[in-house]
Amino acid sequence: MSDERVMHLDVTAADLGGASLAIVPGDPARVARIAETMAEPAHLASTREFTSYRALIDGQPVVVCSTGVGGPSTSVAVEELAQLGVRTFLRVGTTGSIQPDLLIGHLVITQAAVRLDGASRHFAPVEYPAASSFECTRALVDAAVALDAPHQVGITASSDTFYPGQERYDTVAGDVVPWLRGSLAEWRRIGVLNYEMESATLFTMCAANGWRAGCVAGVIAQRTESEAVVDEARIAAIEERAVGVVVEAARRLLQQKSHRGAP
Repeated sequence: MSDERVMHLDVTAADLGGASLAIVPGDPARVARIAETMAEPAHLASTREFTSYRALIDGQPVVVCSTGVGGPSTSVAVEELAQLGVRTFLRVGTTGSIQPDLLIGHLVITQAAVRLDGASRHFAPVEYPAASSFECTRALVDAAVALDAPHQVGITASSDTFYPGQERYDTVAGDVVPWLRGSLAEWRRIGVLNYEMESATLFTMCAANGWRAGCVAGVIAQRTESEAVVDEARIAAIEERAVGVVVEAARRLLQQKSHRGAP
């Protein structure tokens, strides 16, 4: 394996140990916690918003790497992991619900994303859908069912910005640009489940390159009731539920790969 380091992640193919699947949270602080749910977690590098670990699921290597917030940094992490041989990407994170029946503590498994980002346009025209891979979505759903984790599967609004793109008015300006006013109500009306900030870029980039991607996020805010997120203890419990599902989905995807490669 090459000992050449990629530019931003500061890791090599040898560091990944042949991993072809990556779990990609946004927050660097979540990386160690995710890796430690698997066997033999090993810290690889921490630079800028990118922290990476290698671990094992049933003896097979998996990389856990943070992407930072939003599409641009996500595209950097995914590109450099792909340069090192990763071809399946499972995002795990937190989210805010915009539907009254999607409750705090539930999980959203994103089937497709509304492209409210800019980075995805660098990989495909706006008409191209930001869709997850069927295999990844099925693995996430099967994992959620197996772990008895309440979940919904559907469409996510994926925005590059936390405040105007998600139509929040609790800002210094107290306003958003005209084309975003009323957007939350419109997404709710047509069945969009939630807001997050990375899936549109991840899905578009991966689909356009022939890679696989899925996304699961735990609901920590219910925006039909309040803009507030829940307390830290509840966030930790919701995060643990989402991590359990993403690790189990990774296990299932790796088992499928092994079976296909068996004589």
